[in-house]
Amino acid sequence: MSHIKTIAATLVFLFCTCLQQSFSQSSKFSYNKYIDKGDTLNYRQLYPDADTMRKYPLVIFLHGSGERGNDNEAQLKWGVLNFATDQNMMLHPALVIAPQCPEKMSWSNFSREKNSTDARLLPAPSKPMELLMGLIRQVIKTMPVDTNRIYITGLSMGGFGTFDAIERYPDLFAAAVPVCGGGDVSRVASIARLPIWIYNGAEDPAVNPLYSLEMLQALTKAGAHPGFTQYPEVGHFSWLGAYSDPLMMEWLFRQHK
Repeated sequence: MSHIKTIAATLVFLFCTCLQQSFSQSSKFSYNKYIDKGDTLNYRQLYPDADTMRKYPLVIFLHGSGERGNDNEAQLKWGVLNFATDQNMMLHPALVIAPQCPEKMSWSNFSREKNSTDARLLPAPSKPMELLMGLIRQVIKTMPVDTNRIYITGLSMGGFGTFDAIERYPDLFAAAVPVCGGGDVSRVASIARLPIWIYNGAEDPAVNPLYSLEMLQALTKAGAHPGFTQYPEVGHFSWLGAYSDPLMMEWLFRQHK
């Protein structure tokens, strides 16, 4: 009986520790709003506690569909807090922007058939993507951003948003990490020279892994050398592995335009 109590106490301690760490990391992100012509994009911002005389890489993090809304909180639920650990901020100090997509909207603007992985990039960006580009331009003007080291990553809806952003604005980014997303295979020539690392779960029931595989194949045929990680026996939560991967973090922050 005492053994069971010890195990229970240990689990409670670990759970409380994780909650404390999560709260500590989320508190490092300031609350912000970007407003343009009456439209608002909520976002959270991580600023490195380091020498302000230097410029920093800028990381754009796009959340999934379940974190849409206007509370300016939910977008920190998955993945982005890995950039705010003490170890990562020491090794890779960076400005991190985590915007929140409004309800019933999306980061990307692809035309997609219901039972097909064929996606086509539509001419106009979605309203959240348009606002995000305005926010990035503002941050570049007002903060110490190294414009040769602007990175974008996202999961699920944000994975599609990541492909949308790099195919729509191929000259802006220095690297991209789309997680369980997809893009327009007909547009890969424009991003063939961009460092990309694609992640997916092999048994993802929400985003068909073929989206990632087809982008991998198209990029490779176009002369690109993308990274690709597909986790066996993993469903939709492939981002748990992706953003905990120290090799990915090291790789990402090495990239320059």
